[in-house]
Amino acid sequence: MTMPFKAIISDLDGTLLNGEHRIGEFTIQTLSQLAEKGVDIYFATGRNYPDVKHLIKKVPVDEAMLVTSNGARANFLSGKTVLNHYLPENLAKALMSVPFDPLNVCLNSYQGDDWFINVDIEALKKYHQDSGYCYKVVDFQNHHGRETEKVFYIGKTPADLAPIEAYIQAKFGEQVYMTYSTPQCLEVMNKNVSKANALDELVTHRGYQLSDCIAFGDGLNDKEMLARAGKGCVMGNADKRLKALLPEHEVIGENKDEAVACYLRKLFNLA
Repeated sequence: MTMPFKAIISDLDGTLLNGEHRIGEFTIQTLSQLAEKGVDIYFATGRNYPDVKHLIKKVPVDEAMLVTSNGARANFLSGKTVLNHYLPENLAKALMSVPFDPLNVCLNSYQGDDWFINVDIEALKKYHQDSGYCYKVVDFQNHHGRETEKVFYIGKTPADLAPIEAYIQAKFGEQVYMTYSTPQCLEVMNKNVSKANALDELVTHRGYQLSDCIAFGDGLNDKEMLARAGKGCVMGNADKRLKALLPEHEVIGENKDEAVACYLRKLFNLA
């Protein structure tokens, strides 16, 4: 039987992970069956590699590719690093010094295998309860800029992030790629870093193109990936801005119902 696509690409939070930010058993079984049929699996997320590695280790797919920090890094599930695109140290430090309202915004960075934050926020830990990955609180004014994959700002509301986005665009717009993983999370990576660009590089090494892949996502950081895939599917629970930017793309069910796995079972005719 000819497979409809050579590879499956999926975002995690709001897409492949369920409402408890875990990968469901139905999804695990679906991905395992597809891998046995020779379909390549790519997980593309804003999360950092150590976090994703623990989340995905439940999936029995040895050759799965993990695209993390919105494309700044890629690893095989086995651990081998395939690519890194760090922010220059001076630029990373400058982004860590961008002015913001500390009562409504917190500053974060992914650097190497570490997650740094400027203040302890207990509510963030629920997103990482399955992996146990956690942040380290630091004073960013006295912090280093080494191996920075991304700097990101989490606001209480989207409006809290608007002046930060405008400031970065005006001062560093030519040097960075900015996007939102959720309406409350503004993320900044090195110029030309995106999920789509990392995936384009990876699938080329496998001997095919993004047009041979099906992709699933729910955030603005998935836009390029969904637009350039052979078929891009938007989650029913996706950011409204993503739906507006990709009006011709099919909208499927919600992540809480493991809609990606349901869709794939029908598409690939799995039992």
